Amino acid sequence: MEYIFDTQLLIAGEDLSEDDIHDYILENIPGDCLIAVGDEDLIKIHFHTNVPWKVLEYAASLGELHDVVVENMDRQARGLKG
Repeated sequence: MEYIFDTQLLIAGEDLSEDDIHDYILENIPGDCLIAVGDEDLIKIHFHTNVPWKVLEYAASLGELHDVVVENMDRQARGLKG
């Protein structure tokens, strides 16, 4: 498994752009399986990465974060709590 952290969160803000957020994450944070969907007020992020703090730091610069979940998929694959 190349990327071990499943990172999920919601960003609440104003004038958010799912395309801009998607492009920034892809260009600046290593990972895969990116989903960035929503509207100008709320964006849902799902991303597999080894540096989830970089996703959170970027997202926090855009608005208020909530429903943040970071799970270790490697642990889950071994039957442990993520």
